[in-house]
Amino acid sequence: MESGSNKTIAILGGGPAGSTLATYLARKGMNVVMYADGKRPPLIVGESLVPAVVPYLRDLGIEDEVASYGTWKGGATFVYNDEYHLNIWFDQVRGGDTPTYSYNVPRDRFDATLRETASRAGATIIPTTGRLEREGDSSRLRLTPETVEAAGDKLAGRQPDWIIDAMGRGRGIPKILDLPVEAGDRKDTALHAHLQGVEVEIATNVHTDRLSKGWCWRIPLPGRVSVGFILADEHLHELGSTAEEQFDNFMKQDPMMREWSKSGRRISPVMKYNNYQARVSCGVGENWALVGDAFGFVDPVFSSGMLIAMQSAHALAEAIADGSPGAFDEYDRYVKANLDAWRNVIEHFYDGRLLTLFKLGDHFRQKLWGRVMDFHFRKHMPRIFTGDDVTNRYSSWLVEFMSTYGLYGNDPEELRIL
Repeated sequence: MESGSNKTIAILGGGPAGSTLATYLARKGMNVVMYADGKRPPLIVGESLVPAVVPYLRDLGIEDEVASYGTWKGGATFVYNDEYHLNIWFDQVRGGDTPTYSYNVPRDRFDATLRETASRAGATIIPTTGRLEREGDSSRLRLTPETVEAAGDKLAGRQPDWIIDAMGRGRGIPKILDLPVEAGDRKDTALHAHLQGVEVEIATNVHTDRLSKGWCWRIPLPGRVSVGFILADEHLHELGSTAEEQFDNFMKQDPMMREWSKSGRRISPVMKYNNYQARVSCGVGENWALVGDAFGFVDPVFSSGMLIAMQSAHALAEAIADGSPGAFDEYDRYVKANLDAWRNVIEHFYDGRLLTLFKLGDHFRQKLWGRVMDFHFRKHMPRIFTGDDVTNRYSSWLVEFMSTYGLYGNDPEELRIL
């Protein structure tokens, strides 16, 4: 196996995680081949970027390009019900070095930007699907002969030193090696489409609405609004047999959605995603690794997916450059800890504790002692919405502590996501 910058890396999948990883590895002088067949669904979840993504855009040299076609994002709006709405402004979140803004992006253009960036960095993009096979009964993998041949002189008939699964929830390597996959507690379905004429309270904010059943997002994009709602599977059968019927019927039935979509018109197909919460038991093997959604995905709420993808891509690039077993073990632990930290926060969103806590904080902020405590809480609590410090031990402990003991007798069941 080659060492240092002479390593040859095959990345299967050309989404954000794969393209970001390809860029970082190519910049380190490695021979990078990325198999990306160009096939993609009409819409993909992950259009709203948290502010902690912006440093990666800067590092990749693409922020200005993303800004040219994205929608500037200054905060997050939570709609509890008709009477209570909460706005969190990124420029009011204290502490940390995370930028005070971000972007909402059309995923087709954003993904293309990342692929082009990888190509400019020196990665070779092969417009076909990369395929794998197991080496006998071992845990090693290899590219199929046809996949090696498709790379031409970039592989010159040889197997790469490392094979990276960046195929998203398709998770090719876990399936081939029969790796255990830990499913999340939620068994929800996401229905997602683009609409015109949908109302948003604040044009620069991503909106999260608590509905009669489940919750939904409203993401302002140029000329349209991305709308997706998350429902427990048990509620879907009442809405129709197709994704379009279920989406359109629920928009008409839910009182809140019906109000802000009364002038709305769907202009895209409806995409449907089932049982998306999952984490693979092991993200690194003898000559392979997982990155991005292939390793794990938590939930669309809080828009953490793109951040986790880019963080894991950067961390894996460092591990590959280091090359030691310890570096790969650290990568595996890092990604798992990241996913677990987000999962804990998201669990408290669904059980109503987080929404109750923020509603109480908005109330107590009007009192003198509340204003004194507010300085501390604003340094840690709202930073989950910027993506900053979710894995910080104290911040995570504070969220857990306050969600358990800081509700002052208020019943979180009132704001549970049904």
